[in-house]
Amino acid sequence: MSKVYVKTMTRGRNRVVAVCDEEILGETLEGGRVPFKVSEGFYRGTLGEVDEAIAAMRQATICNLVGKAIVEAAIECNMVHERAVIYFGDIPHAQIVKF
Repeated sequence: MSKVYVKTMTRGRNRVVAVCDEEILGETLEGGRVPFKVSEGFYRGTLGEVDEAIAAMRQATICNLVGKAIVEAAIECNMVHERAVIYFGDIPHAQIVKF
Protein backbone atom coordinates (compact mmCIF):
# COMPACT_ATOMS: atom_id res chain seq x y z
CA MET A 1 0.00 0.00 0.00
CA SER A 2 1.22 3.48 -0.84
CA LYS A 3 2.44 5.82 1.86
CA VAL A 4 1.70 9.54 1.90
CA TYR A 5 3.02 12.57 3.72
CA VAL A 6 0.36 14.45 5.69
CA LYS A 7 0.94 17.92 7.09
CA THR A 8 -1.70 19.86 9.03
CA MET A 9 -1.39 23.61 9.47
CA THR A 10 -3.63 26.24 11.03
CA ARG A 11 -4.06 29.52 9.15
CA GLY A 12 -6.47 31.79 10.99
CA ARG A 13 -9.75 29.89 11.25
CA ASN A 14 -8.70 27.40 8.59
CA ARG A 15 -7.18 24.00 9.07
CA VAL A 16 -5.07 23.25 6.01
CA VAL A 17 -4.09 19.66 5.24
CA ALA A 18 -1.43 19.05 2.59
CA VAL A 19 -0.96 15.50 1.35
CA CYS A 20 1.42 14.06 -1.22
CA ASP A 21 2.42 10.58 -2.25
CA GLU A 22 5.72 9.54 -0.68
CA GLU A 23 7.62 9.04 -3.92
CA ILE A 24 7.01 12.53 -5.35
CA LEU A 25 8.03 14.66 -2.34
CA GLY A 26 10.65 17.16 -3.48
CA GLU A 27 10.00 16.54 -7.18
CA THR A 28 9.19 19.20 -9.76
CA LEU A 29 6.30 18.02 -11.91
CA GLU A 30 6.25 19.00 -15.57
CA GLY A 31 3.50 18.68 -18.12
CA GLY A 32 1.13 21.39 -16.92
CA ARG A 33 0.97 25.04 -17.88
CA VAL A 34 3.72 25.72 -15.35
CA PRO A 35 6.06 23.40 -13.42
CA PHE A 36 4.73 22.33 -10.01
CA LYS A 37 7.17 21.89 -7.12
CA VAL A 38 6.08 19.33 -4.53
CA SER A 39 7.82 21.36 -1.84
CA GLU A 40 9.23 19.60 1.20
CA GLY A 41 8.52 22.72 3.24
CA PHE A 42 4.80 22.56 2.45
CA TYR A 43 4.11 18.82 2.12
CA ARG A 44 6.58 17.05 4.42
CA GLY A 45 4.70 16.04 7.51
CA THR A 46 4.03 12.65 9.00
CA LEU A 47 4.53 9.65 6.73
CA GLY A 48 1.52 7.38 7.02
CA GLU A 49 -1.23 5.41 5.37
CA VAL A 50 -3.77 6.81 2.92
CA ASP A 51 -6.66 6.14 5.32
CA GLU A 52 -4.93 8.27 7.97
CA ALA A 53 -4.67 11.08 5.44
CA ILE A 54 -8.37 10.78 4.58
CA ALA A 55 -9.23 11.05 8.30
CA ALA A 56 -7.14 14.24 8.59
CA MET A 57 -8.74 15.63 5.43
CA ARG A 58 -12.22 15.14 6.91
CA GLN A 59 -11.24 17.56 9.73
CA ALA A 60 -9.79 20.18 7.37
CA THR A 61 -11.31 23.28 5.80
CA ILE A 62 -8.74 23.30 2.98
CA CYS A 63 -6.93 20.33 1.44
CA ASN A 64 -4.13 20.33 -1.09
CA LEU A 65 -3.48 16.91 -2.62
CA VAL A 66 -0.90 15.70 -5.10
CA GLY A 67 -0.19 12.16 -6.24
CA LYS A 68 -2.03 9.18 -7.66
CA ALA A 69 -2.66 7.33 -4.38
CA ILE A 70 -4.14 10.25 -2.43
CA VAL A 71 -6.15 11.79 -5.26
CA GLU A 72 -7.64 8.42 -6.25
CA ALA A 73 -8.55 7.76 -2.60
CA ALA A 74 -10.19 11.20 -2.32
CA ILE A 75 -12.25 10.47 -5.45
CA GLU A 76 -13.30 7.06 -4.07
CA CYS A 77 -14.41 8.74 -0.80
CA ASN A 78 -16.43 11.34 -2.75
CA MET A 79 -14.27 14.15 -1.42
CA VAL A 80 -13.08 15.16 -4.90
CA HIS A 81 -14.91 14.98 -8.21
CA GLU A 82 -12.77 13.44 -10.95
CA ARG A 83 -13.48 16.41 -13.26
CA ALA A 84 -11.96 18.77 -10.67
CA VAL A 85 -8.54 17.10 -10.94
CA ILE A 86 -5.73 18.71 -12.91
CA TYR A 87 -2.66 16.85 -14.14
CA PHE A 88 1.04 17.57 -14.33
CA GLY A 89 1.99 14.90 -16.82
CA ASP A 90 0.37 11.80 -15.31
CA ILE A 91 0.41 13.07 -11.70
CA PRO A 92 -2.96 14.34 -10.42
CA HIS A 93 -3.49 17.38 -8.19
CA ALA A 94 -6.68 18.44 -6.45
CA GLN A 95 -7.78 21.01 -3.91
CA ILE A 96 -10.73 20.95 -1.54
CA VAL A 97 -12.21 24.05 0.05
CA LYS A 98 -15.04 23.64 2.55
CA PHE A 99 -17.24 26.59 3.40
